[in-house]
Amino acid sequence: MSDTFDRIITADAVLIDGVFVTASLGILDGIIAAIGTGGLPGSGERIRLSPGTVLLPGLVDTHVHVNEPGRTDWEGFASATRAAAAGGVTTIIDMPLNSIPATVDAAALEVKREIAARKAVVDVGFWGGAVPTSLGHLGELHNRGVFGFKCFLAPSGVDEFPHLDAEQLDDALAEVAGLGALLIVHAEDPGVLDAHENAGGTGYGDFVASRPNEAELVAIDRVIDGARRTGARAHILHLSSAAALPRLAAVKAEGLPITVETCPHYLCFTAEQIPDGATQFKCCPPIRDEHNRDLLWQGLLDGVIDIIVSDHSPSTRELKLGHGGDFGLAWGGISGLQLGLSAIWTEARRRGIPLERVLGWMSQAPADLIGLPAKGRIRVGADADLVAFAPDASFTVDVEALFHRNRVSAYEGRQLTGVVRETWLRGEVVDLGPTAVPRGVLLSR
Repeated sequence: MSDTFDRIITADAVLIDGVFVTASLGILDGIIAAIGTGGLPGSGERIRLSPGTVLLPGLVDTHVHVNEPGRTDWEGFASATRAAAAGGVTTIIDMPLNSIPATVDAAALEVKREIAARKAVVDVGFWGGAVPTSLGHLGELHNRGVFGFKCFLAPSGVDEFPHLDAEQLDDALAEVAGLGALLIVHAEDPGVLDAHENAGGTGYGDFVASRPNEAELVAIDRVIDGARRTGARAHILHLSSAAALPRLAAVKAEGLPITVETCPHYLCFTAEQIPDGATQFKCCPPIRDEHNRDLLWQGLLDGVIDIIVSDHSPSTRELKLGHGGDFGLAWGGISGLQLGLSAIWTEARRRGIPLERVLGWMSQAPADLIGLPAKGRIRVGADADLVAFAPDASFTVDVEALFHRNRVSAYEGRQLTGVVRETWLRGEVVDLGPTAVPRGVLLSR
């Protein structure tokens, strides 16, 4: 083992193999080259975290809508990746829609990659899109390293990314099975949504009624049936309805290759807390009631839900808040990339759930989902993507302090516990300044 490092970082509490221990990390060429639990001899810059600050692996967020190119007034790689780093996220996987063009072919992917390479301050990977016109050609994107394919089972909200009908879903599952790929699914059923459509308005209860539990249940059953027939790997995006947990638990016990995510807004907010007209809370599927939230937390503890990711889906302030509080007209998405770790830790701590469990759901498990063994963990040979985190410190969310391009947040004014003090990407501090040199690497499957 070399005794010369670029730097040695020491902390009283370092998360290694799911346990906090006093340790020193020797970092060389961006990699964790050595770990010493009784001190680490050698030369190199020495950094000692202050008492009360713990060292975590960088978070991996596999559900981020960056929106560049085409809708950069909503978000972009410069602002999104700075927000990520400020929140302890060192790897993001960009969703294929809300950008123009959508990432449904090789040409669109190359445009995105070229832009991200010039702007990203954290590492970035990409999902491809499974839309009606891309079916039969998914191998083109798969061969270029996308981490899987996203589809909608109901209208996506943007015309350039149409949803799949039942027959097309089966075709997509069969195609990804043949590729050995992963299909990630926005699972709401259009028939159920049509049957519950209402006139919109400012009432939050009316909005929830327009997207009932049944919409998720019917769509998830369709994915389960298709995965069972084809053997495809499928991942349920942003689970909102805890009513789906029993059937998901059953298919996991059966050994079906289905994984599940949920998001901070479903775990931190409840329908009872959302005032009428507060469209900053609108997302699809919707935030449901307090009992539902409790069951989602239990689903995480039971292992039915695998990961927590942001579903960062920003828009302009006008699209989000400029419709007089009408939930039928406001853009459906929550900007939470910078705040996810603190938000989840605040709620987990209240429930007596330790920080190491939270990091499992937000770092290692997302990295494992997409096959990145060097991410989301602190071990010799892993990338030195690290976060200095003060779990007992607190702050009040000020939207003007966020790095998101549009400073609109459902968390505005909320007191959160846990502050990110510093973020390292491959052993180098991430500079959040506007003139920082982008150092993010473009990741491929």
